[in-house]
Amino acid sequence: MKKQLPKQKPVELTPIKSESEQSLGPVPTPVNPEKRIGYALVGLGHLTLEELLPAFGSCKYSKPVALVSGDPEKAKKVADQYGIPSENIYNYDNFDSIKDNTDIDAVYIVLPNGMHEEFTIRAAKAGKHVLCEKPMANSVEEAKNMIAACKKANKKLMIAYRIQYEPHNRLAQKWAREKKFGKVKLIESINTQEIGDPKQWRLDKKLGGNGALADIGIYCLNTVRFLLGEEPEEVLASAYSTPGDKRFEEVEEAVLFQLKFPSGTRANCSTSYGVHQAQRYFCYGDDGGWFGLDPAFAYVRLQMKASHAEEDMELAIQPDLGEKNQFALEIDHMSLCIVEDKQPYTPGEEGLQDHIIIEAIYESARTGKPVKLKSTGELDIFRGSEPE
Repeated sequence: MKKQLPKQKPVELTPIKSESEQSLGPVPTPVNPEKRIGYALVGLGHLTLEELLPAFGSCKYSKPVALVSGDPEKAKKVADQYGIPSENIYNYDNFDSIKDNTDIDAVYIVLPNGMHEEFTIRAAKAGKHVLCEKPMANSVEEAKNMIAACKKANKKLMIAYRIQYEPHNRLAQKWAREKKFGKVKLIESINTQEIGDPKQWRLDKKLGGNGALADIGIYCLNTVRFLLGEEPEEVLASAYSTPGDKRFEEVEEAVLFQLKFPSGTRANCSTSYGVHQAQRYFCYGDDGGWFGLDPAFAYVRLQMKASHAEEDMELAIQPDLGEKNQFALEIDHMSLCIVEDKQPYTPGEEGLQDHIIIEAIYESARTGKPVKLKSTGELDIFRGSEPE
C-alpha cells in the first residue's frame, strides 16, 4: 500500500514574545510514525552512528527501520538502541533479501565510496529507493550505471548533498541569484582537514576513489554550482602530495582548482587532507558587498557573514536562521519525493555532473593546462523539485 504523508497545520500557541523579537517559527508538525517512510541504513560507521541515526529524531516524514552491517554484534547493539527489530538486521551477503521486507521503502547508503555503485544497483534491483552519500561513486562510468539501474527499476536516486538543503546556504544562494550585492564576480572556497590514520579507507584508492578532491573538495565544487545555478565551462587545476608521506601513496593530498563560468564568474577553490580543518566560502559582488559562510560545510553551528558599503559606512551582517539538522532536512526531502513521485532536488544526475567536472580537474592537474567542458546553457539543469 502506498504511504501517505498528510501535511498538517501546526498547533497554534499563544505568543510569549513581542513581535519585535526574532520569531522561532511554527511548532513542529511530525507525521505519525506508522505512516513515515522507512529507511535501511547501509553501513554503521561514524556518519551513521554519530549523525544519521540521531537525525531521524528530527525528521517529520522518515524513520529508521533496518540496518545493514558486516559486524553483527555492533548491528545488534545499535538496533536495540533505536528499537529496530532483530529480523531487520542484514549483512552484505544477504542484503538482497530486503526486497521481501515491506517495512523498507528506501536505503541510505553510507559505505566507502568504492561500494556505492554495487549497493545502489542491488538496492534498485530489490525494489527500494536509494539515498546515497557523496561522492556518488568513484568514476563517471559508475555514476552512470547507478542512474541507469534506478531508472530501470523505476526508483528514486538522490545524492546526499546536505548543504543544498541547509537554510543559511540556501539564503546565500538566494542572495547570489538576486544579486543582493551586485553580480557575484568571484567566489573563494576552501575545505581541508588533517587525515591522521594512514590505514583509513579514504586513503585506499579502491575504496576512496581518489583523495581530498573527491571526498571533501567536492563540497567546494558542488556548493559553487548550487549558488550560481550555472555549470563551469573551463577548469584549471594543480595537485600536490608531500614526498615521502605514506598517507598519500595512492591518493592525492591537495588540489587547487579554478572554475570559469559562462556568466564570467570565477571560483577559486582549495582542498587538502594535510592541513588543519577549514570549511568556508565567500562570494564577492560588484556592487559594494560580499557574503558567505565560515564554517560552511560543518554539520552544526554554521555562521553566515556579510559586509556591504552604505554611504560612508561598512556594515556587517550576520544572519541567524537557527540551527536545523541538515541530515533530517535531506532525508525528509527524499521521503516527500517518494510519496509525491517527484524528482529529488539532488538526483543522480547532479552527482554525475560533479564526477564529470572532477575528472576534468584531474586531467588539468595532470597536464597543467585548462580543460574545456560542455556548456549546458541553462540554470539548475541537473536539479529536481525544490525542497519544501
